[in-house]
Amino acid sequence: MNAHLIRGVTPNDVNYLYDVAQHLATVNLPHDRERLAAIVDRSVRSFAGKLEPPKREYMFVLASLDDPTHILGCAMILAQHGSRSAPHIFFDVGTEERYSESLDRLFVHTVLRIGYDYQGVTEIGGLVLQPQARAHAQKLGKQLSFVRFVFMAMHRSEFKAEIVSELMPPLEDDGRSLLWESLGRRFTGLSYQEADLLSRENKEFIRTLFPQGPIYASLLAPEAQALIGQVGPDTKGVEHMLRSVGFRYANRIDPFDGGPHFHAKTDDVTVVQATRLLTVQHVAPLPPGAPTSQGLVAVDLEDAPYFSAAVATVALVSGHLVVPPMLAQTLGIAVGSQVGFLPWPA
Repeated sequence: MNAHLIRGVTPNDVNYLYDVAQHLATVNLPHDRERLAAIVDRSVRSFAGKLEPPKREYMFVLASLDDPTHILGCAMILAQHGSRSAPHIFFDVGTEERYSESLDRLFVHTVLRIGYDYQGVTEIGGLVLQPQARAHAQKLGKQLSFVRFVFMAMHRSEFKAEIVSELMPPLEDDGRSLLWESLGRRFTGLSYQEADLLSRENKEFIRTLFPQGPIYASLLAPEAQALIGQVGPDTKGVEHMLRSVGFRYANRIDPFDGGPHFHAKTDDVTVVQATRLLTVQHVAPLPPGAPTSQGLVAVDLEDAPYFSAAVATVALVSGHLVVPPMLAQTLGIAVGSQVGFLPWPA
């Protein structure tokens, strides 16, 4: 069995998450204990089914079995990002050609147009690992990322038809966004951090202060233009992973920092397609000679942490699972449990 466990976050994890957040302080994972506690509380209520599906936000954490309280990383799902009261906002990135016959000059301009999605998409984000967990032989980052798609397959009706991931662009050493300095600050008077935080709860200022017509990127500083749609160096691995399971650049960017949006139809994501929903028939040592398979095994729980998963070897007999006792004890599996199973390596 894998030496690591993925589970739903609990209130006891806040201090450890605070340490994780220092490696990637974002709106979804702020380096702020009070805000982290609110995010954790929302996740716990989501896993417990105490929020309506569109309002659910799930946080998954990765821990070592040697010390299940020590958090090595986390990842999130926002069941619905975008609504009538708080739309999903983006810049569509397009081109516009201008030609002068008298000068015989052709210009191809990059043009940004603000867009709004009031029906919403499912968003994945907040994927971050402690340095010691990166480049691990067991591909811990991949496990933590893919478990979100396994969870979606297990609860398909809760999630939207499209998934989006907003990747981090290159930022300055002090955390500033050059695109925001060239564009957003001029229309709002806010710093990048102030606007990013405010937009979590209030998007009205974007709709009322940002220009509604086309914005020609050629009017921006050259260094800001170069950032449009670019993936930051620390996010290249996430981009590769997303592309490998069916995501593509949406020709849309974040209106604050210019980070690219990658998207996919939920049912077209290869991990969602590959996840099988199976019933545990026996909790027992694996039968000699029975066909075995290694996979990411995931199960819902009645009590906190409400969800657990790990990579392990199980037996498949007539479409049902035989689960070894140690795995069953670790994940909280019993005979008759319905589990999600993703063959691994995926």
